[in-house]
Amino acid sequence: MEVIVYKSKKEMEIWESGRCTHRFPIGIGKDETGQKEVEGDMRTPEGEYVICVKNPNSKFFLSLGLNYPNNIDANRGLATGSLSREEFDAICKANDDGKVPPWKTKMGGEIFIHGELEKKDWSEGCVRLFNTDMKWLFERAQIGTRVTIKP
Repeated sequence: MEVIVYKSKKEMEIWESGRCTHRFPIGIGKDETGQKEVEGDMRTPEGEYVICVKNPNSKFFLSLGLNYPNNIDANRGLATGSLSREEFDAICKANDDGKVPPWKTKMGGEIFIHGELEKKDWSEGCVRLFNTDMKWLFERAQIGTRVTIKP
């Protein structure tokens, strides 16, 4: 399974065995365009991520945590001064080891695919799904499932 998020279309596609099997409407960060740069910018990141956390007890119904910042994000953060060398190294090591990267940096973190699109059609940077769609995805997604977020 691979998950592809299209921010501009506000749509998620699920790909299995080389074909799109499902499409779901989504909500994204309130600031809908551009790459996530810093905590609180209300943007959803863009790039290649993997699911690194499955939370059945989320305050947003169910949630799947993404490994934002990934190593590409970390390189950008180091170059712009949003990350220290120590934070950069810790993020890269966690990603390389398949673990949750540090989320408490200036770049932000805790980016999830979660439910409750019924309640609000935007997020602070996460991807929202209707609860029925989130339940379907949560039951099938695994730690390590690839998630591509496109503009």
